Amino acid sequence: MKLDSYWMDSADVFQPDATDLPAQADVVIVGAGFTGLSAARTLAQRGRQVVVLEACDRVAKEASGRNGGHVNNGLAVDYVAAAEQYGVEQARAWYHEFDAAVDTVEQLVRDEGIACDFQRNGKLKLATRPAHYEALARTRERMVREVDAEVELLDARMVRDEVGSERFVGAMLQRKSAQMHMGRFAAGLGRAAERRGAQIHLSTPALRLQRLGRGHEHLVHTPRGTVRARQVLLATGASLHGGYASFGWLRRRIVGVGSFIIVTEPLGAERAAALLAHRRTYVTIANIHHYFRLTQDHRLVWGGRARFAISNPTSDRKSGDILREGLEQTFPQLKGIRIDYCWGGLVDMSRDRLPHAGERDGVFYSLGYSGHGTQMSVHMGQRMAETLLGNAWANPWRDRPWPAIPGHVGPPWFLPAVGLYFRLKDTMS
Repeated sequence: MKLDSYWMDSADVFQPDATDLPAQADVVIVGAGFTGLSAARTLAQRGRQVVVLEACDRVAKEASGRNGGHVNNGLAVDYVAAAEQYGVEQARAWYHEFDAAVDTVEQLVRDEGIACDFQRNGKLKLATRPAHYEALARTRERMVREVDAEVELLDARMVRDEVGSERFVGAMLQRKSAQMHMGRFAAGLGRAAERRGAQIHLSTPALRLQRLGRGHEHLVHTPRGTVRARQVLLATGASLHGGYASFGWLRRRIVGVGSFIIVTEPLGAERAAALLAHRRTYVTIANIHHYFRLTQDHRLVWGGRARFAISNPTSDRKSGDILREGLEQTFPQLKGIRIDYCWGGLVDMSRDRLPHAGERDGVFYSLGYSGHGTQMSVHMGQRMAETLLGNAWANPWRDRPWPAIPGHVGPPWFLPAVGLYFRLKDTMS
Protein backbone atom coordinates (compact mmCIF):
# COMPACT_ATOMS: atom_id res chain seq x y z
CA MET A 1 0.00 0.00 0.00
CA LYS A 2 1.36 3.40 -1.00
CA LEU A 3 1.02 6.25 1.49
CA ASP A 4 0.62 8.67 -1.39
CA SER A 5 -2.14 10.38 -3.35
CA TYR A 6 -3.43 8.19 -6.18
CA TRP A 7 -4.05 11.33 -8.23
CA MET A 8 -0.46 12.49 -8.01
CA ASP A 9 1.07 9.04 -8.38
CA SER A 10 -0.90 8.28 -11.56
CA ALA A 11 -0.27 11.61 -13.33
CA ASP A 12 2.67 12.92 -15.32
CA VAL A 13 4.88 15.30 -13.37
CA PHE A 14 4.73 18.88 -14.62
CA GLN A 15 8.16 20.46 -14.35
CA PRO A 16 8.06 24.26 -14.78
CA ASP A 17 10.66 26.02 -16.94
CA ALA A 18 11.36 28.87 -14.50
CA THR A 19 14.88 28.94 -13.05
CA ASP A 20 16.07 32.29 -11.68
CA LEU A 21 13.78 34.21 -9.36
CA PRO A 22 13.06 37.68 -10.78
CA ALA A 23 13.72 40.78 -8.71
CA GLN A 24 10.21 42.13 -9.26
CA ALA A 25 6.79 41.19 -10.58
CA ASP A 26 3.36 42.67 -11.04
CA VAL A 27 1.81 39.90 -8.92
CA VAL A 28 3.35 37.30 -6.61
CA ILE A 29 1.04 34.37 -5.86
CA VAL A 30 1.84 32.27 -2.81
CA GLY A 31 0.75 28.69 -3.47
CA ALA A 32 0.62 26.61 -6.65
CA GLY A 33 -2.61 24.78 -5.93
CA PHE A 34 -5.73 25.26 -8.02
CA THR A 35 -6.44 28.79 -6.72
CA GLY A 36 -2.92 30.03 -7.39
CA LEU A 37 -2.51 28.37 -10.79
CA SER A 38 -5.95 29.49 -11.97
CA ALA A 39 -5.25 33.07 -10.91
CA ALA A 40 -1.80 32.96 -12.53
CA ARG A 41 -3.25 31.79 -15.84
CA THR A 42 -5.85 34.55 -15.91
CA LEU A 43 -3.48 37.33 -14.84
CA ALA A 44 -0.75 36.28 -17.29
CA GLN A 45 -3.35 36.05 -20.03
CA ARG A 46 -4.19 39.69 -19.27
CA GLY A 47 -0.58 40.77 -19.64
CA ARG A 48 0.57 40.81 -16.02
CA GLN A 49 4.03 39.60 -14.99
CA VAL A 50 3.17 36.79 -12.56
CA VAL A 51 5.42 34.82 -10.21
CA VAL A 52 4.00 31.78 -8.39
CA LEU A 53 5.88 30.60 -5.29
CA GLU A 54 5.32 27.03 -4.15
CA ALA A 55 6.91 25.52 -1.03
CA CYS A 56 6.55 21.94 -2.29
CA ASP A 57 8.47 20.28 -5.11
CA ARG A 58 5.36 19.80 -7.25
CA VAL A 59 2.28 21.85 -8.13
CA ALA A 60 -0.97 20.92 -6.34
CA LYS A 61 0.89 18.60 -4.00
CA GLU A 62 -1.22 19.48 -0.99
CA ALA A 63 -5.02 19.91 -0.81
CA SER A 64 -5.57 20.34 -4.56
CA GLY A 65 -3.97 16.98 -5.27
CA ARG A 66 -5.02 15.12 -2.11
CA ASN A 67 -8.82 15.24 -2.25
CA GLY A 68 -11.51 12.76 -3.27
CA GLY A 69 -11.72 13.79 -6.93
CA HIS A 70 -15.18 15.41 -6.69
CA VAL A 71 -16.18 18.60 -8.53
CA ASN A 72 -19.50 19.14 -6.79
CA ASN A 73 -22.01 21.94 -6.87
CA GLY A 74 -23.92 22.89 -3.75
CA LEU A 75 -22.79 24.63 -0.58
CA ALA A 76 -20.73 22.97 2.14
CA VAL A 77 -23.55 23.96 4.51
CA ASP A 78 -27.17 22.92 4.16
CA TYR A 79 -28.97 25.27 1.76
CA VAL A 80 -32.00 25.64 4.03
CA ALA A 81 -29.79 26.54 6.99
CA ALA A 82 -27.96 29.12 4.87
CA ALA A 83 -31.25 30.60 3.65
CA GLU A 84 -32.53 30.88 7.22
CA GLN A 85 -29.34 32.52 8.48
CA TYR A 86 -28.44 34.80 5.56
CA GLY A 87 -31.70 35.17 3.65
CA VAL A 88 -32.96 33.42 0.53
CA GLU A 89 -31.49 35.94 -1.90
CA GLN A 90 -27.98 35.62 -0.48
CA ALA A 91 -28.11 31.83 -0.12
CA ARG A 92 -29.40 31.53 -3.69
CA ALA A 93 -26.58 33.72 -5.01
CA TRP A 94 -23.96 31.63 -3.22
CA TYR A 95 -25.52 28.36 -4.41
CA HIS A 96 -25.42 29.57 -8.02
CA GLU A 97 -21.80 30.62 -7.51
CA PHE A 98 -20.95 26.96 -6.85
CA ASP A 99 -22.90 26.02 -10.00
CA ALA A 100 -20.81 28.56 -11.89
CA ALA A 101 -17.64 27.12 -10.34
CA VAL A 102 -18.31 23.69 -11.87
CA ASP A 103 -18.95 25.44 -15.20
CA THR A 104 -15.61 27.24 -14.80
CA VAL A 105 -13.72 23.97 -14.39
CA GLU A 106 -15.49 22.40 -17.36
CA GLN A 107 -14.79 25.43 -19.57
CA LEU A 108 -11.12 25.54 -18.55
CA VAL A 109 -10.69 21.82 -19.27
CA ARG A 110 -12.23 22.34 -22.70
CA ASP A 111 -10.33 25.54 -23.56
CA GLU A 112 -6.94 24.12 -22.57
CA GLY A 113 -7.57 20.59 -23.82
CA ILE A 114 -6.70 19.03 -20.46
CA ALA A 115 -7.07 15.23 -20.50
CA CYS A 116 -8.27 14.71 -16.92
CA ASP A 117 -11.31 12.42 -17.31
CA PHE A 118 -13.76 15.25 -16.58
CA GLN A 119 -17.29 13.84 -16.39
CA ARG A 120 -20.51 15.50 -15.29
CA ASN A 121 -22.45 12.55 -13.89
CA GLY A 122 -24.07 14.23 -10.90
CA LYS A 123 -23.82 13.73 -7.13
CA LEU A 124 -25.92 11.59 -4.79
CA LYS A 125 -26.30 12.72 -1.18
CA LEU A 126 -27.09 9.46 0.58
CA ALA A 127 -29.19 8.96 3.71
CA THR A 128 -28.54 5.99 6.00
CA ARG A 129 -31.42 6.70 8.39
CA PRO A 130 -35.10 7.57 7.85
CA ALA A 131 -34.67 10.87 9.72
CA HIS A 132 -31.86 11.84 7.34
CA TYR A 133 -34.01 10.98 4.33
CA GLU A 134 -36.89 13.07 5.69
CA ALA A 135 -34.47 15.99 6.11
CA LEU A 136 -33.28 15.53 2.52
CA ALA A 137 -36.89 15.55 1.32
CA ARG A 138 -37.56 18.86 3.09
CA THR A 139 -34.35 20.36 1.73
CA ARG A 140 -35.10 19.18 -1.81
CA GLU A 141 -38.63 20.64 -1.71
CA ARG A 142 -37.31 24.07 -0.80
CA MET A 143 -34.37 23.90 -3.21
CA VAL A 144 -36.67 23.11 -6.13
CA ARG A 145 -38.84 26.08 -5.21
CA GLU A 146 -36.04 28.56 -4.59
CA VAL A 147 -32.76 27.63 -6.23
CA ASP A 148 -32.44 24.39 -8.27
CA ALA A 149 -35.40 22.86 -10.12
CA GLU A 150 -33.31 19.88 -11.29
CA VAL A 151 -32.74 18.38 -7.82
CA GLU A 152 -34.40 14.96 -7.50
CA LEU A 153 -35.29 12.69 -4.61
CA LEU A 154 -34.60 8.95 -4.85
CA ASP A 155 -36.23 6.39 -2.56
CA ALA A 156 -34.47 3.26 -1.27
CA ARG A 157 -35.44 1.14 -4.29
CA MET A 158 -34.17 3.74 -6.74
CA VAL A 159 -30.88 4.03 -4.84
CA ARG A 160 -30.40 0.24 -4.90
CA ASP A 161 -30.85 0.30 -8.68
CA GLU A 162 -27.60 2.25 -8.99
CA VAL A 163 -25.67 1.69 -5.73
CA GLY A 164 -24.75 -1.89 -4.82
CA SER A 165 -25.45 -1.50 -1.10
CA GLU A 166 -28.38 -2.18 1.21
CA ARG A 167 -27.31 0.54 3.62
CA PHE A 168 -29.09 3.57 2.14
CA VAL A 169 -32.74 4.50 2.64
CA GLY A 170 -32.79 7.25 0.02
CA ALA A 171 -30.83 10.02 -1.63
CA MET A 172 -30.93 13.44 -3.25
CA LEU A 173 -29.52 13.81 -6.76
CA GLN A 174 -27.83 17.05 -7.86
CA ARG A 175 -27.22 16.70 -11.59
CA LYS A 176 -24.74 19.57 -12.08
CA SER A 177 -21.91 17.93 -10.10
CA ALA A 178 -18.86 16.44 -11.80
CA GLN A 179 -15.58 14.60 -11.21
CA MET A 180 -12.08 14.50 -12.69
CA HIS A 181 -8.54 13.20 -12.21
CA MET A 182 -6.96 15.81 -9.94
CA GLY A 183 -3.30 15.10 -10.76
CA ARG A 184 -3.81 15.33 -14.51
CA PHE A 185 -5.88 18.48 -14.15
CA ALA A 186 -3.17 20.05 -11.96
CA ALA A 187 -0.44 19.33 -14.50
CA GLY A 188 -2.61 20.69 -17.31
CA LEU A 189 -3.47 23.84 -15.37
CA GLY A 190 0.19 24.42 -14.53
CA ARG A 191 1.18 24.09 -18.20
CA ALA A 192 -1.65 26.45 -19.20
CA ALA A 193 -0.49 29.12 -16.73
CA GLU A 194 3.11 28.78 -17.92
CA ARG A 195 2.07 28.97 -21.60
CA ARG A 196 0.43 32.32 -20.83
CA GLY A 197 3.71 33.59 -19.37
CA ALA A 198 3.44 32.93 -15.61
CA GLN A 199 6.63 31.86 -13.83
CA ILE A 200 6.17 28.94 -11.41
CA HIS A 201 8.92 28.39 -8.84
CA LEU A 202 8.80 25.12 -6.91
CA SER A 203 10.56 24.44 -3.59
CA THR A 204 10.41 28.19 -2.99
CA PRO A 205 8.34 29.05 0.11
CA ALA A 206 7.35 32.61 0.89
CA LEU A 207 9.01 33.07 4.26
CA ARG A 208 7.90 36.61 5.02
CA LEU A 209 5.82 39.39 3.52
CA GLN A 210 7.13 42.92 4.09
CA ARG A 211 4.66 45.67 3.25
CA LEU A 212 6.02 48.81 1.58
CA GLY A 213 3.95 51.84 2.53
CA ARG A 214 0.20 51.66 2.88
CA GLY A 215 -0.67 50.18 -0.51
CA HIS A 216 -0.42 46.69 -1.95
CA GLU A 217 3.30 46.64 -2.72
CA HIS A 218 5.37 44.07 -0.79
CA LEU A 219 8.77 42.52 -0.60
CA VAL A 220 8.30 38.76 -0.63
CA HIS A 221 11.22 37.02 1.08
CA THR A 222 12.16 33.48 0.01
CA PRO A 223 15.23 31.26 0.59
CA ARG A 224 16.27 32.04 -2.98
CA GLY A 225 15.98 35.81 -2.76
CA THR A 226 13.44 38.61 -2.53
CA VAL A 227 10.79 39.62 -5.06
CA ARG A 228 9.28 43.09 -5.09
CA ALA A 229 5.60 42.67 -5.92
CA ARG A 230 3.03 45.30 -6.80
CA GLN A 231 0.37 42.91 -5.49
CA VAL A 232 0.37 39.65 -3.49
CA LEU A 233 -2.27 36.92 -3.52
CA LEU A 234 -2.22 34.30 -0.76
CA ALA A 235 -3.59 31.01 -2.11
CA THR A 236 -2.21 28.63 0.50
CA GLY A 237 -5.32 27.00 1.96
CA ALA A 238 -4.45 25.44 5.30
CA SER A 239 -0.88 24.70 4.24
CA LEU A 240 1.66 24.60 7.03
CA HIS A 241 4.24 26.19 4.71
CA GLY A 242 4.85 29.77 3.68
CA GLY A 243 2.28 32.55 3.73
CA TYR A 244 -0.55 30.96 5.71
CA ALA A 245 1.78 29.81 8.48
CA SER A 246 3.32 33.27 8.86
CA PHE A 247 0.20 35.39 8.32
CA GLY A 248 -1.32 35.31 11.79
CA TRP A 249 -4.58 37.04 10.89
CA LEU A 250 -5.53 34.18 8.58
CA ARG A 251 -4.15 31.50 10.88
CA ARG A 252 -6.66 32.49 13.56
CA ARG A 253 -9.56 32.09 11.13
CA ILE A 254 -8.78 28.82 9.34
CA VAL A 255 -8.58 25.35 10.89
CA GLY A 256 -6.69 22.66 9.01
CA VAL A 257 -8.88 19.58 9.48
CA GLY A 258 -7.55 16.20 8.36
CA SER A 259 -9.46 14.22 5.76
CA PHE A 260 -8.32 10.76 4.68
CA ILE A 261 -8.73 8.56 1.61
CA ILE A 262 -8.11 4.99 0.53
CA VAL A 263 -8.17 3.60 -3.02
CA THR A 264 -8.78 -0.05 -3.82
CA GLU A 265 -7.10 -2.25 -6.35
CA PRO A 266 -8.78 -2.17 -9.82
CA LEU A 267 -12.17 -3.89 -9.58
CA GLY A 268 -12.66 -4.50 -13.29
CA ALA A 269 -15.36 -2.89 -15.43
CA GLU A 270 -18.12 -5.43 -14.64
CA ARG A 271 -17.60 -5.39 -10.88
CA ALA A 272 -17.36 -1.58 -10.81
CA ALA A 273 -20.60 -1.24 -12.79
CA ALA A 274 -22.39 -3.54 -10.33
CA LEU A 275 -21.13 -1.37 -7.47
CA LEU A 276 -21.90 2.12 -8.81
CA ALA A 277 -23.81 1.88 -12.08
CA HIS A 278 -23.94 5.60 -12.96
CA ARG A 279 -20.42 6.46 -11.76
CA ARG A 280 -21.52 9.59 -9.91
CA THR A 281 -19.89 11.23 -6.91
CA TYR A 282 -21.41 10.06 -3.63
CA VAL A 283 -21.49 11.51 -0.12
CA THR A 284 -23.34 10.47 3.02
CA ILE A 285 -25.02 13.20 5.05
CA ALA A 286 -23.78 12.29 8.53
CA ASN A 287 -21.48 14.74 10.33
CA ILE A 288 -18.71 12.11 10.24
CA HIS A 289 -19.49 11.22 6.65
CA HIS A 290 -17.98 9.25 3.77
CA TYR A 291 -17.46 10.31 0.17
CA PHE A 292 -16.65 8.01 -2.71
CA ARG A 293 -16.48 7.48 -6.48
CA LEU A 294 -14.94 5.25 -9.14
CA THR A 295 -11.85 6.02 -11.21
CA GLN A 296 -11.39 5.46 -14.94
CA ASP A 297 -9.36 2.31 -14.18
CA HIS A 298 -12.26 1.00 -12.06
CA ARG A 299 -10.90 1.58 -8.56
CA LEU A 300 -13.08 2.72 -5.67
CA VAL A 301 -11.93 5.96 -4.03
CA TRP A 302 -13.30 6.03 -0.47
CA GLY A 303 -12.74 8.94 1.88
CA GLY A 304 -13.90 10.54 5.08
CA ARG A 305 -12.98 12.34 8.26
CA ALA A 306 -11.87 9.06 9.84
CA ARG A 307 -9.94 10.77 12.63
CA PHE A 308 -9.76 14.40 13.74
CA ALA A 309 -5.99 14.43 13.32
CA ILE A 310 -3.28 15.90 11.10
CA SER A 311 -2.03 13.80 8.20
CA ASN A 312 1.26 11.93 8.67
CA PRO A 313 2.27 8.32 7.87
CA THR A 314 1.19 6.94 11.26
CA SER A 315 -2.07 8.88 11.26
CA ASP A 316 -2.80 7.94 7.63
CA ARG A 317 -2.37 4.21 8.36
CA LYS A 318 -4.70 4.37 11.36
CA SER A 319 -7.24 6.34 9.35
CA GLY A 320 -6.93 3.85 6.51
CA ASP A 321 -7.93 1.02 8.84
CA ILE A 322 -11.00 2.99 9.97
CA LEU A 323 -11.94 3.81 6.38
CA ARG A 324 -11.61 0.17 5.30
CA GLU A 325 -14.06 -0.77 8.05
CA GLY A 326 -16.56 1.81 6.78
CA LEU A 327 -16.10 0.67 3.19
CA GLU A 328 -16.70 -3.00 4.05
CA GLN A 329 -19.77 -2.12 6.12
CA THR A 330 -21.24 -0.29 3.15
CA PHE A 331 -20.10 -2.77 0.49
CA PRO A 332 -19.72 -6.20 2.17
CA GLN A 333 -18.98 -7.70 -1.26
CA LEU A 334 -15.60 -5.90 -1.12
CA LYS A 335 -14.53 -7.45 2.19
CA GLY A 336 -10.82 -8.25 2.04
CA ILE A 337 -10.23 -6.09 -1.05
CA ARG A 338 -6.64 -4.95 -1.50
CA ILE A 339 -6.01 -1.29 -0.69
CA ASP A 340 -3.39 0.18 -3.03
CA TYR A 341 -3.31 3.79 -1.78
CA CYS A 342 -3.89 5.58 1.51
CA TRP A 343 -3.27 9.24 2.23
CA GLY A 344 -4.51 12.27 4.12
CA GLY A 345 -4.69 16.00 3.60
CA LEU A 346 -5.81 19.22 5.24
CA VAL A 347 -9.19 20.81 4.58
CA ASP A 348 -9.06 24.60 5.06
CA MET A 349 -12.16 24.83 7.23
CA SER A 350 -13.70 28.18 8.11
CA ARG A 351 -15.97 28.55 11.12
CA ASP A 352 -19.05 29.17 8.95
CA ARG A 353 -17.94 26.59 6.32
CA LEU A 354 -18.11 29.22 3.58
CA PRO A 355 -15.24 30.61 1.49
CA HIS A 356 -13.60 33.88 2.45
CA ALA A 357 -11.79 36.11 0.00
CA GLY A 358 -10.71 39.73 0.01
CA GLU A 359 -7.83 41.96 1.08
CA ARG A 360 -6.20 42.54 4.46
CA ASP A 361 -3.20 44.76 5.22
CA GLY A 362 -2.50 45.09 1.52
CA VAL A 363 -2.52 41.33 0.85
CA PHE A 364 -5.24 39.62 -1.19
CA TYR A 365 -6.41 36.14 -0.17
CA SER A 366 -8.90 33.41 -1.05
CA LEU A 367 -9.37 30.31 1.10
CA GLY A 368 -11.73 28.60 3.55
CA TYR A 369 -13.37 26.36 0.94
CA SER A 370 -14.27 23.88 3.70
CA GLY A 371 -14.13 20.66 1.70
CA HIS A 372 -15.77 22.02 -1.48
CA GLY A 373 -12.61 23.55 -2.85
CA THR A 374 -11.93 21.63 -6.07
CA GLN A 375 -14.31 23.70 -8.16
CA MET A 376 -14.40 26.84 -6.02
CA SER A 377 -10.61 27.15 -5.92
CA VAL A 378 -10.40 27.18 -9.72
CA HIS A 379 -13.32 29.59 -9.92
CA MET A 380 -11.96 31.90 -7.23
CA GLY A 381 -8.55 31.93 -8.87
CA GLN A 382 -10.21 33.55 -11.85
CA ARG A 383 -12.38 35.81 -9.71
CA MET A 384 -9.47 37.02 -7.59
CA ALA A 385 -7.44 37.67 -10.74
CA GLU A 386 -10.23 39.99 -11.88
CA THR A 387 -10.26 41.56 -8.40
CA LEU A 388 -6.52 42.28 -8.60
CA LEU A 389 -7.11 43.78 -12.03
CA GLY A 390 -9.44 46.33 -10.46
CA ASN A 391 -12.92 44.78 -10.50
CA ALA A 392 -13.82 44.43 -6.82
CA TRP A 393 -17.31 43.16 -7.72
CA ALA A 394 -15.79 40.02 -9.27
CA ASN A 395 -15.32 38.61 -5.76
CA PRO A 396 -18.63 37.01 -4.66
CA TRP A 397 -17.44 36.75 -1.03
CA ARG A 398 -16.32 40.39 -0.68
CA ASP A 399 -17.01 42.42 2.47
CA ARG A 400 -18.08 39.42 4.55
CA PRO A 401 -17.23 39.64 8.27
CA TRP A 402 -14.70 37.05 9.35
CA PRO A 403 -14.18 36.94 13.11
CA ALA A 404 -11.32 34.93 14.60
CA ILE A 405 -12.03 31.49 16.06
CA PRO A 406 -11.88 31.88 19.86
CA GLY A 407 -8.82 30.26 21.36
CA HIS A 408 -7.30 29.36 17.99
CA VAL A 409 -3.79 30.83 17.93
CA GLY A 410 -1.68 27.79 17.01
CA PRO A 411 -2.24 24.08 16.37
CA PRO A 412 -5.98 23.19 16.55
CA TRP A 413 -5.92 21.63 20.03
CA PHE A 414 -9.72 21.45 20.11
CA LEU A 415 -10.17 19.05 17.16
CA PRO A 416 -10.55 15.83 19.25
CA ALA A 417 -13.36 17.46 21.22
CA VAL A 418 -15.02 18.61 17.99
CA GLY A 419 -14.78 15.07 16.62
CA LEU A 420 -16.39 13.63 19.74
CA TYR A 421 -19.20 16.20 19.51
CA PHE A 422 -20.02 15.30 15.91
CA ARG A 423 -19.89 11.57 16.62
CA LEU A 424 -22.37 12.05 19.43
CA LYS A 425 -24.64 14.07 17.12
CA ASP A 426 -24.55 11.28 14.54
CA THR A 427 -25.37 8.69 17.20
CA MET A 428 -28.35 10.65 18.46
CA SER A 429 -29.77 11.76 15.10
